[in-house]
Amino acid sequence: MSSESPLLPAVEGFLRYLKVERQLSPLTLINYRRQLTVVVELLDALKVTDWTRLDAALVRTLAARSSRSGLKPASLALRLSALRSFLDWLISQGTIQANPAKGVATPRAPRHLPKNIDVDEVNQLLEIDLNDPLAVRDRAMLEVMYGAGLRLSELTGIDVNHLELASGEVWVTGKGSKERRLPMGKTAVLWLEHWLALRELFSPQDNALFLSKLGKRISARNVQKRFAEWGIKQGLSSHVHPHKLRHSFATHMLESSGDLRAVQELLGHANLATTQIYTHLDFQHLASVYDAAHPRAKRGKT
Repeated sequence: MSSESPLLPAVEGFLRYLKVERQLSPLTLINYRRQLTVVVELLDALKVTDWTRLDAALVRTLAARSSRSGLKPASLALRLSALRSFLDWLISQGTIQANPAKGVATPRAPRHLPKNIDVDEVNQLLEIDLNDPLAVRDRAMLEVMYGAGLRLSELTGIDVNHLELASGEVWVTGKGSKERRLPMGKTAVLWLEHWLALRELFSPQDNALFLSKLGKRISARNVQKRFAEWGIKQGLSSHVHPHKLRHSFATHMLESSGDLRAVQELLGHANLATTQIYTHLDFQHLASVYDAAHPRAKRGKT
């Protein structure tokens, strides 16, 4: 983004608002900045120098140019969403009177259901050879991630004093700095106890629960790398990453309990619609069982 663009100061003000008042995560802020950077560049090319000049026709032009540049529907929807949020903020600041992006349709992207690991593969993944302290740490991270259905940022953000092992609970901070208290299960507690007995070997530099080899709070990238490596070592057929374990937790909980509201609370979803995607996964499983078992479901057969 050109530092000389007259559109820039408002964008920077919006990003400060998201960081300070909304307390959004660094990754979310990066995504907003990235999308609004491109919007400003496109408007600069169109000789737009003031946000009050933006109308629905210009927004449609932005969408068309983004699409012609090869942007996929899901990414275009993300760009328009960021623009709508920014323009809503401009309305709250009294800069503009209406949001011209709200009249522009968002392209429909094909809905991809999250992939999960079945219970047998989860058990296979968690049977880790415990020859060194790092393996114990990784087993504890995997158990907590799957046992509580955490986001990656929630896992890496846990401090030692966030644990209540006697009751099998953990405090985590989710999106929007919202805290929630979660059960973990006996297996996760057991491996946390194993890890805590070894944690001091790494000379901890702070109160972080999970540490790198250097004694610092483990990074999200390091967790991703270690999980992927364990997936390969344990012979799983699909790539293992933290969010897939969260998806697996949600799917397995819903299949067993059928309690959508409880799963919503455990996952920390603000909107029930976000959790409802797992009902599609559950229905797919039920439909496949039905097709295989019911005598009137033999499609194409007499």
